[in-house]
Amino acid sequence: MDTIEETIEVAVPVRTAYNQWTQFKSFPRFMSTVKEVEQVRPAITHWVIGCGPVRRTFRTEIVRQHPDSCVAWQSLQRRPAHRGEVSFHPTAADRSRVTVRMEVQRHRAAALLTGPSSAVMRRVVRNELGRFKEFIEGLGQESGAWRGSIHNGHVRPTEPEPPRSRVARWPVG
Repeated sequence: MDTIEETIEVAVPVRTAYNQWTQFKSFPRFMSTVKEVEQVRPAITHWVIGCGPVRRTFRTEIVRQHPDSCVAWQSLQRRPAHRGEVSFHPTAADRSRVTVRMEVQRHRAAALLTGPSSAVMRRVVRNELGRFKEFIEGLGQESGAWRGSIHNGHVRPTEPEPPRSRVARWPVG
């Protein structure tokens, strides 16, 4: 399994960086290799990535997500299997460090013919993080946020659901 880890410091508070990262649909606005992201369910996303005419699609499950801390995922496809985590750490009141760590399992024969090398993948991740930095610093604030948490794929919204009324509902009319 190939491991890639890249870190970048951004000039926004950790809450802003995290909130923007949770807006997966905005990724094609600043990531050149991400063509489309669809949030199928709170913990399931469908991705289309590509470079030039080459396109790949896959689904991921968010297995762990803690506001202002991390988003961890795993692919739902077996080949090529990958998993990763993005972590967020404050470095000052208005600055934060974003670290992406990915593990990609490639089959040797397929990797020789179709898959990029670890060095190429590392360079792509570094460049995409640089684009995230430019995007969020240029905005100065997040374009949206999702503040819930996910544990082992189970979604926990930020606000508890209101208690159910014990009063019977009467038909209207």
